[in-house]
Amino acid sequence: MAKNMTLLWCSGSCPCWRAMIALEEKNLQGYNHQLLSFDKMEHKSQQVLDINPRGQFPTFKHGDNVVNESYAICFYLESQFKSQGNKLIPDGPEEQALMYQRMFEGVTFYEKLGIVIYYDWYVPEGERHDSALKRNKESLAAELGLWEGYLSKQGSGPFLAGKTFSLADVVVFPTVALLYRFGLSAGRYPKLDEYHALLKDRPSITASQPPHWLEGPEEELLLKDI
Repeated sequence: MAKNMTLLWCSGSCPCWRAMIALEEKNLQGYNHQLLSFDKMEHKSQQVLDINPRGQFPTFKHGDNVVNESYAICFYLESQFKSQGNKLIPDGPEEQALMYQRMFEGVTFYEKLGIVIYYDWYVPEGERHDSALKRNKESLAAELGLWEGYLSKQGSGPFLAGKTFSLADVVVFPTVALLYRFGLSAGRYPKLDEYHALLKDRPSITASQPPHWLEGPEEELLLKDI
């Protein structure tokens, strides 16, 4: 079944990791995949552009169906394979409402993290300012405070939408893992620590973890002061 699926991806990309976690959760191992490189500009190669005109990862095909946005891939896989693997959308309307909210709040969470850790990548050297980076870090700290509050109020279960692992966890956990990869201090956000510890060894997450992370810890502790 998974043999007619193809994923073009990049190691360390949260959007790619989301898609790979969803594939694992739906027991769709054995799909075709190709690891490509942002540094080598392979996301702008003709191979990628033929499938994804935006030149972005992940790029995904299932038979003749092309799905290129990570959230769309996750929804597509859950829709097409409802009865296979783990169910990722809860039945109850209250849990569904919370799942959808946390999923799309996760977009802002990832954007605020990316502005900090990829600051030097996106901003030309002559346009970089310590004051701008400081503001970005303050914005990320405020966002972390929101998520710490959300997790503190999770009375119905340890996951983002309650008692069961859902699409909210699929799309948000890679952002949380990236925080710790870039030096977020353990103990500063205890509920986030608990959530990270709960999921970091989940089989779908360890099976799809960015391979270059296995080579050692991130040297730049960019988030140690947040």
